[in-house]
Amino acid sequence: MEKAKVYFTDFRTSSDENLLQKLKRLMATAGMDTIDFTNKYVAIKLHFGEPGNLAYVRPNYVRAVAEFIKDLGGKPFLTDCNTLYVGGRKNAVDHMMAAEMNGFNTITTGCPVIIGDGLKGTDDVEVPIVGGQYLQTARIGRAVMDADIVISLNHFKGHEMTGFGGAMKNLGMGCGSRAGKMAMHNAGKPNTTDDCVGCGSCQKICAHDAPQLQDNGKMFIDHDKCVGCGRCIGVCPVDAIVSPHDETCEILDGKIAEYTKAVVDGRPHFHITLVNSVSPNCDCHAENDAPIVPDVGMFASFDPVAIDKACCDAVLAQPRLQNTWIDDHGDPSIEDVFTASHPNTNWRGQIDHGVKIGLGTDQYELIRI
Repeated sequence: MEKAKVYFTDFRTSSDENLLQKLKRLMATAGMDTIDFTNKYVAIKLHFGEPGNLAYVRPNYVRAVAEFIKDLGGKPFLTDCNTLYVGGRKNAVDHMMAAEMNGFNTITTGCPVIIGDGLKGTDDVEVPIVGGQYLQTARIGRAVMDADIVISLNHFKGHEMTGFGGAMKNLGMGCGSRAGKMAMHNAGKPNTTDDCVGCGSCQKICAHDAPQLQDNGKMFIDHDKCVGCGRCIGVCPVDAIVSPHDETCEILDGKIAEYTKAVVDGRPHFHITLVNSVSPNCDCHAENDAPIVPDVGMFASFDPVAIDKACCDAVLAQPRLQNTWIDDHGDPSIEDVFTASHPNTNWRGQIDHGVKIGLGTDQYELIRI
């Protein structure tokens, strides 16, 4: 496979061009305008940020991307899918409120917010994974799959399970419905905790009679009947049903790459990554720690693997900042900031598997504008 083109610009500006104008120039130079957007529904996939986190992509950048698409005749909407874990984005009501709280609405961004997998994270489509090693199909949010074009707008950061989060993490994990996220995170089925009050909400929603009321007044999930759809997690009023998250980091990396392939196969896609406020953990945290490296710049490419590799290389080339997560929770003796932040992860996993399944290439030409 020939080298992919990855375009880059730093965060320096002048009186003649601000950062938003520079982002539009980056998209144009990288060829995003060669996509036929005319009357096409365009999913701009991003992370709205867990309430309390301030490291996510600012709405100003999102508006620049939306305006670029609308100028080319497209119909953009912002999207993300509900979370598997308990937090501020576990259903569409809370998720859209979180998006509003963090500044994402039609006024600030110029386009609407549509939660990809519906009210309770169950509105999904089963999509084949061509060449999948770990999975043969993916459960993707229906609104994401209904779009004609997918644009990933990514905040690049560290990650406690995958080493880093970029285009593949944003698309692969981010576009999975609750059932999809469960398939990526674990090899098993959900369990109830001691917080269960035996209300029976999970029993009513289950189509397979998996939740069973026990003599102690609490529910038990029969894994022989459970199909791992995750509906029970969404309806539990006391958040007493949890995913075991028992998959290895290596397999999780591979599954994320495979889900990314399911999302982009067969339709135009483009990827934009902002490497700033590089926090050590995912934007799913309700807090963000101090950046582990200085801000780098903005990247754009048609190849999700190549742009992730380019961003990783750029971050690894930066000096490590002091007084960060690495000093208190990681291993400061390790030079690689991703591994130093989370020594049990392998940040190369997503990239290596993405190459293996034909999602993209890790060989790239960096073109600076």
